[in-house]
Amino acid sequence: MAPQHEHVRVRGLVVGAVAVAMSAVLASGLMAGAGVEVAGDDSRPPAPDPAASAAVPPVEVPPVEAPPRPVPRKEFPPFGVFLASDARGVARMEQFSRWLGGAELRVGHTYLPGNHWSDIEGDVNFLEAWARWRNEKDDRMLVLNVPLQERNEAGVSDEEVRQLLRRGAAGEFDHHFRALAERLVRLKVPDTVLVLGWEMNGVTYTHRCGPDPEAWKKYWNRIVTTVRAVPGQKFRFDFTPSRGRDSVPWTQCYPGDATVDIIGMDSYDQPAGMPFGEQVREPYGLQAHVDFAKAHGKPVSYPEWGLFRNGDNPEYMRGMLAWMDEHRPLYNTVTDYCPHGVWQCADNPESSRVYRTTLFGRTSTTTPVPVPTPVLPSTPALPPAPALPPTAPEPPKSCTPLGLGDRVEQWLGGKLCLRLDWWSRLG
Repeated sequence: MAPQHEHVRVRGLVVGAVAVAMSAVLASGLMAGAGVEVAGDDSRPPAPDPAASAAVPPVEVPPVEAPPRPVPRKEFPPFGVFLASDARGVARMEQFSRWLGGAELRVGHTYLPGNHWSDIEGDVNFLEAWARWRNEKDDRMLVLNVPLQERNEAGVSDEEVRQLLRRGAAGEFDHHFRALAERLVRLKVPDTVLVLGWEMNGVTYTHRCGPDPEAWKKYWNRIVTTVRAVPGQKFRFDFTPSRGRDSVPWTQCYPGDATVDIIGMDSYDQPAGMPFGEQVREPYGLQAHVDFAKAHGKPVSYPEWGLFRNGDNPEYMRGMLAWMDEHRPLYNTVTDYCPHGVWQCADNPESSRVYRTTLFGRTSTTTPVPVPTPVLPSTPALPPAPALPPTAPEPPKSCTPLGLGDRVEQWLGGKLCLRLDWWSRLG
């Protein structure tokens, strides 16, 4: 699963509403120097990313009271969140941290598009913003998902995928990955974690493994060898299937210890009706994942995880958080858009409460509020936390809000307002 799965396009109704509203302001002569602004609000999530969220109006999840300040202990593993692929994701990191009581988000996660080879070469304008974020602090980690083929979500047939894998294994596409590595080194993020060809055990992507596992492994090894030959690189390579067997056992796609640094797993709450305990015990599930990584001497990671087929499921949320505290992955990043998320998605208030209560105030020198270890298959609920009243966004001072309607304001990412001193700006 990836952000491109959940496509929502801004339809003509919304665009028309914005155009009508703006035309009304222009007709009155107020836009010329009138100082129309978008009212910001740091205390609640922005509207979901149109390219990576379901069409659910953003409603603020009521915050819970801050838990007691944690007790110092040894450092816990880094964690982060996926909020959007582009620069909006970078901007929202600070807001998400404040929502978690100043918790340290030490992992930034983004994805290269897989439409054209130029995307895979890193010819996208948002990598600079992520590189700046990574380099602001030495202990931060940048995780970048990299498709192995163009037209990566185009429904390419198994036969064509088989041919593409064999061409890749023969070295035909090496230069694209060399270009990406050189670009990342120039951006001063040579230690980026590269999640190559994620969820290769499924059927969604053109970079899937199933049509020819042997060619897939050879192709992976060529890419890693090519990237490691770039001067200045310090990349780590994360092999990340989806949880469970899917269309092919992910162990059949494992390319070998020499070219894998991290063994990850994308683990969403699915299929419908499967409790967390079964997600642990199923073939090629969470327990098999940590056992396989231990046998190969590799750390684990969870680049993608979140709610999915079972709705607002605090049992799953509690179980995953406890699982990660126990097994200490190198990093984890929750996917935060509907239906998976806990901050930008209002559909999961109980799971949001569990997530926020557990991670509130985490820093590199503090311990989280203890999460009860799940008693499989059921898990005791956390005691309810009193909710604080939601905080409405405040427009800038000396500014009159323009009522454009919820859908328009969602699309704009905030309220428009008209500065009261507009007349002083005319002429």
